[in-house]
Amino acid sequence: MTERRPRRPVSGVLLLDKPVGWTSNAALQAVKRLYQAAKAGHTGSLDPLASGLLPICLGEATKLSGFLLNADKGYRFTCRLGVTTATGDAEGEVVAVRPVGPLSRESMEAALRRFVGTIQQIPPMYSALKHNGQPLYKLARKGVEIERAAREVTVRELRLLRLEDEEFECELRCSKGTYVRTLATDLGEMLGCGAHVAALRRTVVEPYDATRMVTLESLREWAEQGLAVLDTKLLPPDSAVTQWPAVRVGGDAAFYLRQGQPVLAPRAPSQGWVRLYQDEQRFFGIGEILDDGRVAPRRLLAREVS
Repeated sequence: MTERRPRRPVSGVLLLDKPVGWTSNAALQAVKRLYQAAKAGHTGSLDPLASGLLPICLGEATKLSGFLLNADKGYRFTCRLGVTTATGDAEGEVVAVRPVGPLSRESMEAALRRFVGTIQQIPPMYSALKHNGQPLYKLARKGVEIERAAREVTVRELRLLRLEDEEFECELRCSKGTYVRTLATDLGEMLGCGAHVAALRRTVVEPYDATRMVTLESLREWAEQGLAVLDTKLLPPDSAVTQWPAVRVGGDAAFYLRQGQPVLAPRAPSQGWVRLYQDEQRFFGIGEILDDGRVAPRRLLAREVS
């Protein structure tokens, strides 16, 4: 029987470059094993077909993963025109093939502009959304179609990078909950020829981008050099919430915040969410400014995390 290695309370955020063909959970478990981490979680699934940025939170950083789930995302994707699939991507069964008429860059850009802004999307059947406790994709595989309500999402930028024959590539910035496969399908129907996603890569999960991503292959090589080397690849937990201002308090105020009590803090903003630091440098959680100007604790980390 193989002896189980002890898990350790390591904390931080790893920006993983998830490879194509891996589920997000499989990638998460691989990272957790390499770090021998007691606790780990990812911040929003990527389809197996997709690659790219998958922030993985270890230890106390998992308490902040919900903020990354709600963050804006960025993608680069390639679409194939003229072919519609059951899943909206290259893995699905082909359900229709139609001719692609002549398309200029100007006409394609005009079509893309119609999807910029606040739009309505009907989630695809091949998604992890649940109906009566069962994921839609499981029902879809049984041939069951469930009526889905349209959802409001925001497309902040949709830029054409390349248009060649029956294929085009785009860069997308969007709100949480935006389905790139649905965007491609809807665009294909607007053009009258159908379309599906041929390749998809996530490049942004705000506040993170692709510049500091690491691959599983690199992690395995660093793991051979020891856990101390692996730990240098982690970003601190507060890197997940740098979009909010910092509020720094002394030991007494930090004590009361840890007891769940709001406090007055010097130079705090008048409203919104804030990062909480004790004695200038020690990050210990997230707070919210109340109507009376006090800071209320909302999500606090363990005392030993710096």
